[in-house]
Amino acid sequence: MSRDAGHFNLTARVLHWLMAAMILSMLFVGVSMVASLHWRPALINLHRPLGIAILLLVLVRLYNRLRHRPPPLPTDLPARQAAAAHASHWLLYGLMLAMPLIGWSMLSAGGYPIVMWSGLNLPPIVPHDPALYAALRNAHSLLAYVLFATVIGHLSAALFHLWVRRDGVFQAMAKGPSRDDAR
Repeated sequence: MSRDAGHFNLTARVLHWLMAAMILSMLFVGVSMVASLHWRPALINLHRPLGIAILLLVLVRLYNRLRHRPPPLPTDLPARQAAAAHASHWLLYGLMLAMPLIGWSMLSAGGYPIVMWSGLNLPPIVPHDPALYAALRNAHSLLAYVLFATVIGHLSAALFHLWVRRDGVFQAMAKGPSRDDAR
């Protein structure tokens, strides 16, 4: 297991920002799917493969996270804030895994094909069951709100570290080590 004392490794940083853009896109696509009947079919066709891409990338991200420990939090960070940071990160990982799996399960239970693109459908992962579909649809919607709230909290904490504490936590994910750090 490797470790850079002050920064996340390049793979972690690239995956973080790529997935941040994808997840924000998914949240807006999800809201738009509910709000617009006209755009709904096109948005669904975007939502499904983007969700599976997030699922695959979070697996890569977890693997990278287990192999490369993140930099430590500042030593003067209050224990409650440090605990909240660790809990929110694992909550984000859990949601990034759960949301696509629940979506895939929901569509499977509803008997809907999971079309990635023309000619490639994913297999169902649960049996067709209308009651299960309804429960999974509710869970998917509820967890979308939890994900949105967690993302807002994560963003707020990042900006707090950047603008108020000025402790380098944001910079650890925003950029790699400088040339001065390498000396």
